Amino acid sequence: MFTGIIQALGQVVCREPRSGDVRLTVGCTALDLTAAHPGDSIAVNGVCLTAIALTAHGFTADVSRETLALSTLGNLTSGARVNVELALTLATPLGGHLVSGHVDGIGQIIERRDDARSLRLRIAVSPDLTRYIARKGSICVDGVSLTVNDVADAAFALNVVPHTRSHTIIDDYRVGTQVNVEVDLIARYLERLLHGHGAGCRVTEAASAITPEFLAQHGFGR
Repeated sequence: MFTGIIQALGQVVCREPRSGDVRLTVGCTALDLTAAHPGDSIAVNGVCLTAIALTAHGFTADVSRETLALSTLGNLTSGARVNVELALTLATPLGGHLVSGHVDGIGQIIERRDDARSLRLRIAVSPDLTRYIARKGSICVDGVSLTVNDVADAAFALNVVPHTRSHTIIDDYRVGTQVNVEVDLIARYLERLLHGHGAGCRVTEAASAITPEFLAQHGFGR
């Protein structure tokens, strides 16, 4: 698990194809890796990877074929800047929101404009993801915890404050840039609860009985 608060900017040092997957080495001298060990989880642009080797200067991780296909990590080349966050611990402040590092889809920047020192972005996503995105709710873009300003027409809008612009790769975005998107975990689990099977079906039946007429009859909506 992660918080969506980027701890350092890294740079791809080496991208080594290996029988369909890729071995990625990321240089990250600004991040203290002394307490990290092989096998630890590290998020790169919001994707949870397992470190297989660590040095004082960075780390190496394997990226599977599925991850390459379902995230933007397949587009990374040597020299690319990336957002890096170590896994959440019990001593880590939860400054953002709970992030799993399991990307739900790839979004595309369709609007970018400056607003004083902040940055306004609009990101298009697959229509099936918009039901998990709510105005003023949390969303993770390339590993960054952000607040949704608006949702409409299979896209959502963000306002990125100056600190986030300068401490993440977001200021590198241009119209057409692809980004990793992870929706709020709570929305995912709530849908599963309401539309699942077995015991979940009883919840679905109860929820379906709550209609506008039912609410009016019991004193709500007046």
